Amino acid sequence: LISSLQSCQTGVTQWIAGCSGLLQTAAVPGRCRRMLCSIFQKHKAGPFQLSKFCGGLFEAHGAITQQNRSFYDTNKHLSAKDSLQPSEEKVGVLTRIIEALGFTGPLKYSRWKIKVAALRMYTCCVEKTDFEEFFNRCQMPDTLNSWFLVAQLHVWMCLVRLKQEGRTGKYMCRYIVHCMWEDVEQRGKVMGINSTVLKEDLKRMVENFYASLFGYDEGILSDDHVLAAALWRNLFNRNCEDPRHLELLVEYVRKQVQHLDALSGEDLLLTGEVSWRPLVESNARSILKPLSPVYNDEGL
Repeated sequence: LISSLQSCQTGVTQWIAGCSGLLQTAAVPGRCRRMLCSIFQKHKAGPFQLSKFCGGLFEAHGAITQQNRSFYDTNKHLSAKDSLQPSEEKVGVLTRIIEALGFTGPLKYSRWKIKVAALRMYTCCVEKTDFEEFFNRCQMPDTLNSWFLVAQLHVWMCLVRLKQEGRTGKYMCRYIVHCMWEDVEQRGKVMGINSTVLKEDLKRMVENFYASLFGYDEGILSDDHVLAAALWRNLFNRNCEDPRHLELLVEYVRKQVQHLDALSGEDLLLTGEVSWRPLVESNARSILKPLSPVYNDEGL
């Protein structure tokens, strides 16, 4: 009885495998009916014949799949410059389960070090940036909203750099954004803005911030025309009469992103120290070599 059940199970398994191969090759004209008839005949002849037939079916299916792959496999035609980016860091099964439940898995460095570095990086965005020069050269009004638009541009450039550092960098990105909203809310309270008005302004700023991230990401991956359009929409609020201002900001963003890419990822995760190149270079051909920050054994 047990031998009969095993033989029946083997036949069912091979029948399912044969039908799966049939579904994959059903798109070939005139082939579906012939294969279906052959399956019935081989099934009557016995399990050995069915196994032999399924092997031939899998070979035929593999040949068709290989033939179809030639139309989609374009990686071999890519040059070294156009090669795909390396995949993300490998994550264990336990870490995936922890993060699927909404928690943060183990990171490269301790969380409190990353939070301190994130706070320091956001501080560099708002304290090492000459906002007055931006307002004067780009003819922007001296308001809280204008300050926020310039600050979010620098925060975005930091996020672009940190996302290259895997899961630890992404965790640091979330805390930088958290620090930004805390700072904006405190600045609004210090300026005496009504709580109801401030709440509505923060809601509008959040929407504009995440919309600008998509625009800036598209611009930095495209040509200068797309980046200039993103700056015109998000930084200038669609109000820029002098195209030289856009040209200045496009050059500024390009050189800043290149400058941040040259910084060490380990230094950024441990210290959060970043420097900014000037809005207008005294020497357009000058190449500033970034200095690595100094930190102790505790990452401070």
